[in-house]
Amino acid sequence: MNELKPDIARRIIDTVGANGIPPEYGFQYFTVGLDPYLSVIDEEYLSSFIKQGGSAFKMVVGVYGGGKTHFLYCVRDIGWRHNFVASYVSLSPGGSPFHRLELVYRAIVQSIMPPLSLDEILSGYERGIVSFLRSWFSMKYQELSNKGLSEEDLREAFLGDIERIEGIESISFAKAVKSAFRALLNKREEDFINICQWLSGEGYNRRVHGQYGILQKIDRTTAFPMIRSLTQWIREIGYSGLVILLDEAERVPSLSTKNREQHLNNLREIIDECGHTNFQGVMIFYAVPDENFLEGRTQIYEALKQRVATVFDDLNPTGVKIELEKIAIDPLNFLKNVGQKLRKIYEIAYAYQFDDAKVEETIDLIARSAYEERFGDIGYKRLFVQRCIRGLHFLRQKGRSPLPDEVKR
Repeated sequence: MNELKPDIARRIIDTVGANGIPPEYGFQYFTVGLDPYLSVIDEEYLSSFIKQGGSAFKMVVGVYGGGKTHFLYCVRDIGWRHNFVASYVSLSPGGSPFHRLELVYRAIVQSIMPPLSLDEILSGYERGIVSFLRSWFSMKYQELSNKGLSEEDLREAFLGDIERIEGIESISFAKAVKSAFRALLNKREEDFINICQWLSGEGYNRRVHGQYGILQKIDRTTAFPMIRSLTQWIREIGYSGLVILLDEAERVPSLSTKNREQHLNNLREIIDECGHTNFQGVMIFYAVPDENFLEGRTQIYEALKQRVATVFDDLNPTGVKIELEKIAIDPLNFLKNVGQKLRKIYEIAYAYQFDDAKVEETIDLIARSAYEERFGDIGYKRLFVQRCIRGLHFLRQKGRSPLPDEVKR
């Protein structure tokens, strides 16, 4: 906490207090109770099995406001530490519904991010395939430049490295990324943008894209081979693999019967793919608010229930289901621990020192108030962090602990 700067602390407080969601950076400073899950993911998967060519699927279950996004950000952070590329996707009915896998591919590829430093995160690094390609190109070009090569030898070496990219399932994908790097090398910006349009899943024009050797559309039938190809290419250019974080923004039962069945079929296909040897270096987390979408009597419902029945924990790392509401720590103690961490962030943000007794009274009051509403539509964890920030504001300005109703507004 000592290294946390006031301006970053203020960003954390503002984001958490405004909407209860974790900031892209700073969630680490108020993470509580997740270590039993995260340490297993680190030790059993991202530092070893996945990096060595394995693949795995985990389903994260937590109510709205129950910490799913916070958990996924923690996983992304672990992935980055082990040189994984990560893609966090908030699945939505309008932009990336899970029953349309080609749109899920588009969302994944438009959200990929290489391991980032603090400065890069805070600078607003632009995610997606366009920035990713440019970033890798610059890194590789600088690496070759540092060897003292002449311009001609550097170009030859770079082209040689590009041609050595192999083992990619989709020929069109392989040709696209190679052509994209050549376009950057030759400063052909229009060619680069045309190629990235296809790689990003934004449409296919045979006349435009065919000249680069791209001969297929990205649609329902090609979406999963494209996801495999994306992962294969990422490993080919020197990263450990790909961590995909899918955050379901809407309950599945609100879909039509046809779309719900396609959704379940896609989910089953992804789970099964993670057991195949040609799907290497990828770990997929699929976060949902509940398991109601598995309630049905058809064969596909039963097949999925069997695939996600096992529970993940430190004694059973091969389990599929991560239940965020069943963390080992007592719920009230959990909230109080989070509150104390937020208190320290707040003190750094505002250069203010709270009275210990008063701030403990405030956090305890807000924790109990939020937990009493645990059966509401919004998770009590989100309610707590929002109200906690409001309570800290109140305490700093009024000099006394707020009443429960004074932080519910």
